[in-house]
Amino acid sequence: MSEPDDVDPADGRTESAPQRADRNWVEILQELRVTQTGTQIISGFLLTIVFQQRFSELDGFQVSFYLVLVVLSAACTALGLAPVALHRQLFRHHEKVQTVAIANRLLRTTLALVALLTSGVVFFVFDVTVGPTAGIVAGGIVLAVLVVLLYVFPRAVLRRVSPRQPSE
Repeated sequence: MSEPDDVDPADGRTESAPQRADRNWVEILQELRVTQTGTQIISGFLLTIVFQQRFSELDGFQVSFYLVLVVLSAACTALGLAPVALHRQLFRHHEKVQTVAIANRLLRTTLALVALLTSGVVFFVFDVTVGPTAGIVAGGIVLAVLVVLLYVFPRAVLRRVSPRQPSE
């Protein structure tokens, strides 16, 4: 039996383009589940702060920064839900490849915003509990670690793998 024309023989899989799109969609959904869980935990944390007694002790900058974090958290949540909404709208319209491509971009953007949100929360907590210098140092370190783990490291791994065209 010969392979269908839409199979990429270079990736070692015997799947059609629609099968590849289905597999990629499932992988994106798994990655979204991870980011959504983290974002939901941070969002819950942020939403409880305003109801704490010490919230009234925050200075103007801290309150403004807190509100930026709440908006950033909402943006992360919205971006994490966008691929699902897109899929729901395109369902049964035979646009899985397009859906996967757009969801991939949305997920990459979500990861960048989650890195900003996480480092911002660390800055905020350190700023409120220890002071602004500690907040800048701690938030900066977390941001640097996240940039390395989420951007630099994957790019370095990609450069080490055999040079071939991406099949996903």
